[in-house]
Amino acid sequence: MAGRVAGKVAFITGAARGQGRSHAIRLAGEGADIIAIDVCDDIPTVPYGGGTDADLAETVKAVEALDRRIIAARADVRDYAAVKAALDVGVAEFGRLDIVSANAGVYSHAAAVELTEEQWGTLVDINLTGVWRTCKAAIGHLVDGGRGGSIVLTSSGAGLKGFPNLAHYVSAKHGVVGLMRTLALELAPHSIRVNSLHPATVDTPMVQNDAMYRLFAPDAVHPSREDFAAAAAPMNALPVPWIEPIDVSNALLFLASDEARYITGVALPVDAGMTIM
Repeated sequence: MAGRVAGKVAFITGAARGQGRSHAIRLAGEGADIIAIDVCDDIPTVPYGGGTDADLAETVKAVEALDRRIIAARADVRDYAAVKAALDVGVAEFGRLDIVSANAGVYSHAAAVELTEEQWGTLVDINLTGVWRTCKAAIGHLVDGGRGGSIVLTSSGAGLKGFPNLAHYVSAKHGVVGLMRTLALELAPHSIRVNSLHPATVDTPMVQNDAMYRLFAPDAVHPSREDFAAAAAPMNALPVPWIEPIDVSNALLFLASDEARYITGVALPVDAGMTIM
């Protein structure tokens, strides 16, 4: 199968739905085989439901429909041993690793002074430390492969600017940028490139839920998707309330492909102009 990442193998966290599923489908459509993990569970302190085993099975079905191979497993990025075990199984089966998408992340909100220790700890453990665990599990495979590779860390527009009620999220996503820049330097001698993506609000279950609607439209009795859209649109320079998962996946594909062979250490916004507002 010809494609921009033909013959390569990609490891994607948070792959059951949302951006992770989109990334798996986009890379598979360009020739990659996929190793996919997701926690497939609800997480305390996160105000919306998590992905499920059925969601992860849908990702598998979508990749296989593109005539690509996929190995999927339940694994929590808070558990290094589980992440490494799932990845090791995939690499043993496919024989290589070329692309890493450290995509798993969660969201919650409260004023900084009102955040609980559990809220802060859970979010930072997933959104920052989980990204480090993902990279730690993958780097040995990339180095041993001797072919270089591409690591793409999912940060956020909130990794480049501050937002109220998101101190833990903003801190974690800024931390991802520091991790990315450090890894880019450490891994450059192995021709392994490391970059980060910084989406605006993305139309996924992480933002399309009642908790987010209430945050953005607190005066509405029963806030809706439409109320959220009206409140979210002014955050972006371009006249849209949010972007689609495929917009982020297209950027990931570019960074993973040989078209970006000399791009490393870059924080790439895919944000409808959010970070210039």
